[in-house]
Amino acid sequence: MIVHKAYKFRIYPNKEQIELINKTIGCSRFVFNFFLGKQKEKDAYWYICEEMRQNGQLTPNNWKGEFLNKYETVKALPHLKKHYSFLKEVDSIALQKSVENLADSYSRYYKKQNKKPRFKSKRNPVQSYTTKQTNGNIAVT
Repeated sequence: MIVHKAYKFRIYPNKEQIELINKTIGCSRFVFNFFLGKQKEKDAYWYICEEMRQNGQLTPNNWKGEFLNKYETVKALPHLKKHYSFLKEVDSIALQKSVENLADSYSRYYKKQNKKPRFKSKRNPVQSYTTKQTNGNIAVT
């Protein structure tokens, strides 16, 4: 029989670490909201084209609304970092995970399991981000 254990820790970061954690949370929220806005623009354009096609203003076409592609958005992150330099200061894995969460929420929406994804708010009392431990980037001593 396999027994799963969970550990809960309380950490006490110093001022520099608090600042870095807050920056990472803010940048993860920014990336999530940025790509969510792009996807909502695509969806709005698709609905307009579909309505015009049904009214006979456009010829029938085979163009379908594009789903959010996780791999394409992860590839777009370096280009986004060129335009927004503050994204270079934080953990890149956290930004990638934020995009993966958005893609997962859209896939659940299209399967009719969840509601449509919404923009993340700074006012929400629960703020978090997810990252992985690679090359010793995270250490609790």
